[in-house]
Amino acid sequence: MISASRRLLWPAVMTIVMLIVLIGLGTWQVQRLHWKQDVIARIAHAEANAPIPLTTDPSPYTKVVAEGRLRGDLNVLYGAEVRETPNGPKMGAHLLVPLERDGARPLLVDRGWVPLAPNRPLDLPADRVSLTGFVHPPEEPGWFSAADNVAERHFYTLNPAAIAAALRLKDAEPFVLVVLGPKPASLWPEPAHHLPQPPNNHLSYVITWYGLAAALVVIFLVYARKGTPYA
Repeated sequence: MISASRRLLWPAVMTIVMLIVLIGLGTWQVQRLHWKQDVIARIAHAEANAPIPLTTDPSPYTKVVAEGRLRGDLNVLYGAEVRETPNGPKMGAHLLVPLERDGARPLLVDRGWVPLAPNRPLDLPADRVSLTGFVHPPEEPGWFSAADNVAERHFYTLNPAAIAAALRLKDAEPFVLVVLGPKPASLWPEPAHHLPQPPNNHLSYVITWYGLAAALVVIFLVYARKGTPYA
């Protein structure tokens, strides 16, 4: 006959290991929940308020105004996205253009989405411009991110440092200005119409992981109360 302590030893060890993993995942999602709530609150605050002049160290998603001259000779593309156009769905990307500013560092500007095969001209102003948009923090490539095509100036990670280095821009700002504006009538690009609206599913993940941890404890307790068929 197998003693109860021997019968429960390995199930208990495995239960503890899985419990640590599940509680760790749930706790991580709690941290992510607080982070996402803070981001959403800052975005809502920026959306509701008027833009402010761009400072040297702006907070992410702040709505700002920047002035300067766009370097249309250094246009690059970022990402890949299909959108509906008057001629049907088209594959496109975001048009990034450096903005040269008096007495300030160069700034990469996301002017909006353009189709890869545009059927109408690009709006590329040569004179000084004033742009309203929001501050987008830099991104890091993920495991499944496509490789940047530096030769064709098509990037798939919004990394201002890497893009500026490819364009030989010195001392560029470490963030991107995403232009806000209405949908254009006859010109590309199409700017963002509002600040990003990220989903927040972390609470459901918290409930899932902690719920699985609780279910695991219940299953172990039920198992511990039962005898084995060969005991």
